[in-house]
Amino acid sequence: MTSAALGTDTPVSDRARNLQRLLAPRHIAVFGGRHAAEVIRQCRRIGFDGAVWPVHPTRRTVAGLRAFPDVDALPEAPDATFVAVRREPTVDVVAALARRGAGGAVCYASGFAEAGGTELQHRLVAAAGDMAVVGPNCYGILNYLDGAALWPDRHGGVRTARGPAIITQSGNIGLNLTMQRRSLPLSYLITVGNGAALRLHELVEGLLDDPRVTAIGLHIEGLEDVAAFSRAALKALHRRVPLVALKAGSSPLGAQAALSHTSSLSGSDALYDALFRRMGVARVRDLPELLETLKFLTVHGVLRGTRIASMSCSGGEASLVADLALPRGVTLPEFPPRTDERLRSVLGERVTVANPLDYHTYIWGDGPALTECYEAVLGADFDAHLLILDVPKPDSGTSTGSDGTAVWDTAVDALVTAHRRTAPRPATCLVSSLPEGLPEETGARLLAEGIAPMQGLTHCLDALASAAAVGAAQAGLGSIRPLANRPPAHSGTPYTLDEWQGKRALAARGLRTPDAALATGADEAARRARELGFPVVLKAVSASLTHKTEAGAVRLNLTDAAQVQEAAADMLRRGLPESLLVERMVQDPVAELIVGVRRDPQFGPALTIGAGGILVELLRDTATVLLPATAEEIRAALTSLRTWPLLDGYRGRPKADLRAVLDAVTAIADYAQDHAADLIEMDINPLLVLPQGRGALAADVLIRLTHPVPEEPSHDQPPHD
Repeated sequence: MTSAALGTDTPVSDRARNLQRLLAPRHIAVFGGRHAAEVIRQCRRIGFDGAVWPVHPTRRTVAGLRAFPDVDALPEAPDATFVAVRREPTVDVVAALARRGAGGAVCYASGFAEAGGTELQHRLVAAAGDMAVVGPNCYGILNYLDGAALWPDRHGGVRTARGPAIITQSGNIGLNLTMQRRSLPLSYLITVGNGAALRLHELVEGLLDDPRVTAIGLHIEGLEDVAAFSRAALKALHRRVPLVALKAGSSPLGAQAALSHTSSLSGSDALYDALFRRMGVARVRDLPELLETLKFLTVHGVLRGTRIASMSCSGGEASLVADLALPRGVTLPEFPPRTDERLRSVLGERVTVANPLDYHTYIWGDGPALTECYEAVLGADFDAHLLILDVPKPDSGTSTGSDGTAVWDTAVDALVTAHRRTAPRPATCLVSSLPEGLPEETGARLLAEGIAPMQGLTHCLDALASAAAVGAAQAGLGSIRPLANRPPAHSGTPYTLDEWQGKRALAARGLRTPDAALATGADEAARRARELGFPVVLKAVSASLTHKTEAGAVRLNLTDAAQVQEAAADMLRRGLPESLLVERMVQDPVAELIVGVRRDPQFGPALTIGAGGILVELLRDTATVLLPATAEEIRAALTSLRTWPLLDGYRGRPKADLRAVLDAVTAIADYAQDHAADLIEMDINPLLVLPQGRGALAADVLIRLTHPVPEEPSHDQPPHD
């Protein structure tokens, strides 16, 4: 296998080659008793046609096959091995397989790092060497393309020629996913357990090398190497194989459960959101949405946009589609004139032609009329086309049309015919409003016709939005960059710059701050205020004053020298520092923002933008991007805020100086990147945003580092704006 085949410019590693052997083996070895026998039975059940070699030190046969006493007795080095022995012997077996030149292994045993056995897990990884090892503490791998079942239990999947793959850290969730009744044939299902040797990004890259994989679903509890995952996600975009992620641990209790389950770091949920958004990974919130999104992507691929057409014979369903589409960014445009005319012709005067379309029941059961109606809508050439239809239970009775055919079957037949007649073939979906409203046999028929059988209206619309988001990422590949490897964090005593020092540091990167002067005592503060011009703001300055408002260390809108002197004297009586900052007060800002940066141990520096000022914690209106970030990413974060309308001229108010905001945030991000190894946190709150042409100024700054900067700023005057 060449590096070009993997989409990289670097040589393919031995472990990558071994992973291909593990995923699509020519022969399989199984170690153990009962569980090993079950692996043999499952391989037989789905038609594995390669050799299967049981290994057992005392038994002569396992599941009717001749057993070999040890690794050295095997006919050759196995491509794949299922190791179902106790945890300590697991390490010895893997070491023997590695010496023999085996491809890879699934390690079934538990009791490793997830249960405190970290040292034993380290020994397992060392023993594996370049072998591709999945686990420990996992169920294994199901390959439905080639019939290889490295799996010690029942499962519900069937052989297929193509389909989505799923990687999960949970064996039980993996088992449940194989039992789904959603007409979704899986190509692979991989449970990784502790993920001790092979990381998630390596498995993704291995699956990307198989052209039969249509999409990859990920059930993630944590990522060990965020930068490597971002590179794998970028490779997936280049290969046009969508990634869909369900991230566990988004709540505090979920994060604790993830940690105890596989010793995974769940990480900040907002940072995972930022990572997925940046790398074009569709994020879903539950297992049904994961399956429905993978199904849509497998049938239709990504979408160029979110313009949809909807048809149903119910006004209630039509209004529900409209209500559910709006918050998901899915739009229902008016039909083009040719579609409108065609629909009026077939539906008559009593039906209002609109999108979403309620075509009533006047043509219900009339196959030719339904076909004409559906064909007209499919010809509108929107991004996706939905027919809402729930099929009754078989025991609920049968309604027939004039030709004796069940009316629901007539509707399905009409959609299939309309889909066949429309060129180019549209992204057609039959959607049941409830998940259970679409029988498996109907779903299988639609799938064979290239129509997506979507189960559940809400999850269908979520899938459409995700398909459009991944499509936009694929279209914008040139601007997407993977994350850099995290620089090692410096150790040392945390050090906080006071506000004066912090503003000077950021001003050197181009961030504007209000005209200001430093003073000692009340008299000098009053004199400095007269020089700056009124009104002014007075603040006590100290690295220990991180929340000045609560400490009484800020006085606003002081309009003369006497007020300044009185405010300064009061601060000093309270025991606040003698060092005082006098600033010209900024008048009439359009909005107040907070811009913050935190260094995360997994993700590195991450920048958060949101509604700022004293209500920042009450409003909680923020968006996060990972650094380095482009101007487009920063702008997208701004426009995603609920308070964005304030910046965009809400109800006739002045529009914000957006160019200045972007420049200010870029300056903050540049400082954070330069101090990626030193920075603990940084807050600019508020960043005062002025009307167009007047700029954006940092009114308060907090910067904490892990050790003092080499040349600590002195209390000199900063340059004025």
